Amino acid sequence: MKAALKCAQTALSEGEVPIGAVVVLNGKIISRGHNRRTKKQVATAHAEIEAIEKACKKLGSWRIPGCELYVTLEPCPMCMGAALNARIKKVYFGAYEAKGRSLTNEIASANLLNHKVEVEGGVMEEECSKILSAFFSDMRKREGK
Repeated sequence: MKAALKCAQTALSEGEVPIGAVVVLNGKIISRGHNRRTKKQVATAHAEIEAIEKACKKLGSWRIPGCELYVTLEPCPMCMGAALNARIKKVYFGAYEAKGRSLTNEIASANLLNHKVEVEGGVMEEECSKILSAFFSDMRKREGK
């Protein structure tokens, strides 16, 4: 998760929402990603999607079943769908989504595909929450809210 936090710092330095992700295979990081929605002006430019796409390219397959995904914020439904489709073994996330109802575990264990993803939340939760809270607090100050 420390590596995912470094990716979140990169996003922050680029003015993006500070979310980072890494894909790990056999204990080694094989890809990294961070939010780039603002820079790319693409709704799907999430940290998880970037990390999964890079891992797939590196391994030469859209299926990466031996891999684990570490992400600083609880994945949205789109990103959990990508993890399911990529056949990722386990997703670890740091901060819990503060807005709305979480669907992470429901999507991960749903019988939508012939694959389920194990999920563990709250990994380095305090550190992951802190960077997000600071970002949004600063943003509100800049906007005068």
